Amino acid sequence: MLSEEKIRQDVSTVVQEILTQGKLKKGDIFVLGCSTSEVMGGQIGKNSSQEVGEWIVATLKQLLDEKGIFLAVQGCEHLNRALVVEAGFAEAKDLEIVAVRPQLHAGGACSVAAFKLFDSPVEVEHIVAKAGVDIGDTAIGMHVKHVQVPFRPSIKEIGAAHVTALTSRPKYIGGPRAAYD
Repeated sequence: MLSEEKIRQDVSTVVQEILTQGKLKKGDIFVLGCSTSEVMGGQIGKNSSQEVGEWIVATLKQLLDEKGIFLAVQGCEHLNRALVVEAGFAEAKDLEIVAVRPQLHAGGACSVAAFKLFDSPVEVEHIVAKAGVDIGDTAIGMHVKHVQVPFRPSIKEIGAAHVTALTSRPKYIGGPRAAYD
């Protein structure tokens, strides 16, 4: 049986590592992709858990809010991987808001949790995040800026779900005479 305390602690550890590795700062964007089905030991899209989604999103939201980092929660392919963000963030970044509200089996448990836990949630089609975590192989790469840098957190699984992460770095340009930090 999954423990709320264990899941929250593992999520917290992984996210802290990503924030450090990716050198995220106030105003940056962090994307979450998550299959609660996979966390629960099932197959992606087949065993969603609203409770687990709320544990994960609440943990992330608290950590990121404290640091002034914006959270974007990616939905599943049934919503074209649209993301839940705060309305104020979408407006400030001039993101196009789309007319959809996630459901447990069309968007996923974490998207539904974000709609419940955010102050003023909206869906947007695309963002460009500095980093993110993928819990359960949900494919967050389309929402992380180029150049993506894979990061292997110390915790390899949350529940039964495989965990990977992406950070990013500026592109190297210029050719043989260029110098880089």
